Amino acid sequence: MKTRSYPRIVRRRSALHGWGVFALDSITKNTRIVHYAGEKIPARASRAREAAHQARGHIWLFAINGRWVRDAEIGGNVARFINHDCEPNCYTRVVGDTIWICAARNIKAGEELSYRYYTGGTAGIACRCKPGCQNSL
Repeated sequence: MKTRSYPRIVRRRSALHGWGVFALDSITKNTRIVHYAGEKIPARASRAREAAHQARGHIWLFAINGRWVRDAEIGGNVARFINHDCEPNCYTRVVGDTIWICAARNIKAGEELSYRYYTGGTAGIACRCKPGCQNSL
């Protein structure tokens, strides 16, 4: 049985926001990099948690679909530290109840990983992807 290997990544301090996740090796476009882990909870139960996380400036909840959400504060992995960017190098893909972070383009070793959060600005957190960005998360 062949074991699937994923690109090597590491959590480090980020110029975008707090902690970030960086590629240790070059990553080819469309490669699955890491899954977004966390407690699977009903969407209706996520609202109170989401408000608490956002009050601290965090977005740890990720919708799987209209019924289910992953809360990365509980049982999360390094993927929760991947920052938002309005021009990201990654995208997300939900397969079953697994949320994958995939390379949107070829990524160089040392580059910070990012994806678009698509919150519609409901979190009220200013985007920090580049100086002067007027978007909100």
